[in-house]
Formats: sequence, C-alpha cells, structure tokens
Amino acid sequence: MGDIRSRPLIVLKGLLFLAMSVLAGVLLVAESPRWQTAALAGVLAWASARSYYFLFYVLHAYVDPSLRYAGIGAMLSNLMGRRGGGA
Repeated sequence: MGDIRSRPLIVLKGLLFLAMSVLAGVLLVAESPRWQTAALAGVLAWASARSYYFLFYVLHAYVDPSLRYAGIGAMLSNLMGRRGGGA
C-alpha cells in the first residue's frame, strides 16, 4: 500500500484520529468520573503526543537524518533488525 497523497484524505485521517482520542477520553472519564481520571487521561494524551513527536521529528532532525520511518512498527522492526544483525 502506498502513501496517502490526497490532502482531503490526510485531513480526514487526522480528524478521525482526533475523534478517536476525544471519544476514548470521554468514555474513560464517563467510566470513572473523577478529576484524577481526567487529569491522568490528559497527561497520557500529552505524553503520548510528545513521545511521538520525539520519535519522528526530534531524532530525525537533531540526532540522525537517516532515521525516517513510516510508523512505530516500522521503527521497531528496523531497530530489532539492526540489533539482531549486529549480534
């Protein structure tokens, strides 16, 4: 499967990810309606976004420009292949 090139489809994909995130957060807080649950869900969302940014932008821009991956699965597969081949 190739990369998505259509701008409307890319925007739709982003909006669907946003909708999934909001729905998951709402359902989580509805399941346990406490401030602690809402705060932890917020920290989880923030930390996940920052770690994704780190993995796919910071490492590429500031550590090694050859680090380019299609996703976390591709990155882990590549890293496991490197480790296994070098051992």
